[in-house]
Amino acid sequence: MNNSSYIKQKKKSYPQDWKAYNLSQTNEFTLFQDILVELLDTLIEVRLPVQGKGRPFKDLKEMLFCCVLRAYFGKSSRRSVSFLDHAVAKSYIKKKPHFNTLLNYYKEPELMKILKHLIEQSGAPLKEVEQDFTIDASGFSTSLFGRWFNVQAASNSKKRIYKKAHVTSGVKTNIITAIEVTPGYYADSPEFQELIKITSKTFEMKEISADKGYLSRDNMDAASRLGAVPYIVFKKNSTGKAKGSYVWMRMKKYFDEHNEEFLQHYHKRSNAETVFHMIKRKFGQALNSRSETGQFNEILCKALCHNICVLIQEMYELGINPEFIKCAKIAVTRQ
Repeated sequence: MNNSSYIKQKKKSYPQDWKAYNLSQTNEFTLFQDILVELLDTLIEVRLPVQGKGRPFKDLKEMLFCCVLRAYFGKSSRRSVSFLDHAVAKSYIKKKPHFNTLLNYYKEPELMKILKHLIEQSGAPLKEVEQDFTIDASGFSTSLFGRWFNVQAASNSKKRIYKKAHVTSGVKTNIITAIEVTPGYYADSPEFQELIKITSKTFEMKEISADKGYLSRDNMDAASRLGAVPYIVFKKNSTGKAKGSYVWMRMKKYFDEHNEEFLQHYHKRSNAETVFHMIKRKFGQALNSRSETGQFNEILCKALCHNICVLIQEMYELGINPEFIKCAKIAVTRQ
């Protein structure tokens, strides 16, 4: 082979702003608590009443602080409470709770909607930065096992039960803009429309990229109505017939005639995998909670931790100043 005819392709690199990265990492622990407290201040001061007899629940904001901080440390409740001494010394919380109290709060169904709200609010400071988004889902393993029946093999098998997080995230910063948590066997596509609808309330969406699991005419139409171009890759047997969806027809034509350009937009979807990698590497992919509600809240706490860490990074890289007090407040009540 003639060496002169061989042209070596230079691998594309993404330089890291090491100065900003070093500052964000060395100051993360303190800033994390400051941002979390400020974010919790956007909630109205309402306690969750206890049904029946027993001790009254502790201060909601303080317990939310402890639940999220437990996810940040990635330790069990027994080990996490020792880290809360620092929070007491800094007056983030008044008193360190018992580890059983912490576990009981994870089982609270009402925390799910509050944590989702906090995740959405935590992404708001980046609304001027993010325009392109991606959507994907990933599983988090539990300590529980279930039996599955294999029809072809006519036999039972034992498999670990897992929960699935469906996430919309920004391509540039990897901030999570909307999240839904379901059992592991739930399909991905039905979550698409609600996730992008939540994202569109805060962000101006220009693009949304997703894999074949989200491919449907309804999903493409939903994205188009919100002003976003849907870059959802087509299957081999997909046709260009509109069947009532003009967006489907146009995107299929674009996919066939300008495939390379289409795929450049579609491959932004890989950033969704980066988001899950960041969460699982830093905060763990295994769930300690045994109740389903506790597992859902644990995943939401991990997602909120991820968003706060992203904000800290962007504070140094982009000069972002998160001001959550200006955000709309919500009331916390029990149905």
